[in-house]
Amino acid sequence: MPLSQEFLGEYEQVIHELSERIVAAQKPIRILDAVKWDESVQEYFFKHKCRKLPDINSDYYQQKNPLSFDPEKKIQEFHEIDHSIRRKLGQYSGVGSIMQRMCYEYCRVIEMLMARGTPKFTAISQELYGSSEDAFHVGAPTLRDLATLVTDTLSHIKDKVTTQADERIYTSEEAVSILSERLSAYFSDGGNIRVELSDGIIADAAAGADRIKIHKGLMFSSREIRIFEIHEGWVHLGTTLNGMAQPICTFLSKGPPSSTITQEGLAIITELFTFSSYPGRLKRLTNRIIAVSMAEGGANFFDVFQFYREQGLDEEDSYQSTVRVFRGSAPELGPYTKDLSYSKGFILIYNYMRLAVQRGLVKRIPLLFVGKTTLEDLHVLADLVEEGIIAPPKYVPPQFADLAAVSAWMVYSLFLNRLDLRRLALDFKGILQ
Repeated sequence: MPLSQEFLGEYEQVIHELSERIVAAQKPIRILDAVKWDESVQEYFFKHKCRKLPDINSDYYQQKNPLSFDPEKKIQEFHEIDHSIRRKLGQYSGVGSIMQRMCYEYCRVIEMLMARGTPKFTAISQELYGSSEDAFHVGAPTLRDLATLVTDTLSHIKDKVTTQADERIYTSEEAVSILSERLSAYFSDGGNIRVELSDGIIADAAAGADRIKIHKGLMFSSREIRIFEIHEGWVHLGTTLNGMAQPICTFLSKGPPSSTITQEGLAIITELFTFSSYPGRLKRLTNRIIAVSMAEGGANFFDVFQFYREQGLDEEDSYQSTVRVFRGSAPELGPYTKDLSYSKGFILIYNYMRLAVQRGLVKRIPLLFVGKTTLEDLHVLADLVEEGIIAPPKYVPPQFADLAAVSAWMVYSLFLNRLDLRRLALDFKGILQ
């Protein structure tokens, strides 16, 4: 609902006007629609017994997924907004810097979409979402190293923790009903939240502005439905609603790629903090890292497809998982690296929370849910909350709203991470046999 300008001062009016311009400018940019492959590609691949690479190039995207806007004009529009921000808010405005970065990222997104089916697509994707070889600090292990560690550890667990909660006994229709009831309770005063079936998504579930889509025709376990509730509902829908409720900084309802990293990482850490995740879920996330890393190293569509088959996925799931890696690109080119966001975001957010507790900034942690945020903006957002420019988030999972409990967890985490696990393994050898 548009905010009545008569209740805003001049400063607030300027921020609101610029924010609304960004929201309007980004509206036709639909990344996943622009990079998707249609059903004919899958039919072609299976028709040739999974032995012939799909014929995807830049012409394919121009014909099948033409952009609904003029990319050059859209880039110019964001440049004009950027110039307006500098002229009206000044060079060192905190909220202005956030909006300027958003303009820059949206320009790079458009340039990435213009480069679909070419090597440049992957290069820009790596700039926006990261690479499997990115370091978190000097000498730190990479995401690829994380995937290796998790894979090795999970090999020791295998099916030792499998329970009835892992049995896929719920149809898509039943999952919709269960989620509708649970999320109606969580967002009891947040409007009409819808959960509906869809056969047009790659993922098992996906969140939109006011709804969650469940992949039609699948079977789900109670653990998977719980993940949908937490990941798509509490986090993605919650931050969208919190962003849409902002009276001035309406840009918080929309997110460029940098916020995708924070969003997906926040969803994963919430899964863990609610004890909703499980080994099969972790394996899926780390397999995505490995698949992207393979493609970054020169593997083609068939190589990654075979990797997923070796992980125990059937042909249909292997195909869909491989498409996630190469969508927007081409079967023999580099990957679309968005799927690194889940693990990369988790690591960044977890370490931010530990350091925030250590430095007495624990009250900033719930601001992760104020909208489509990025970690680097939290100090600015905290100031804007104090100024009354931003409203505190309404929907915050209880595990994050309880700052005392979060603080206790992070304090112990700070100490535990100083211990040498290899040394402990030697010392505990006698009792781990």
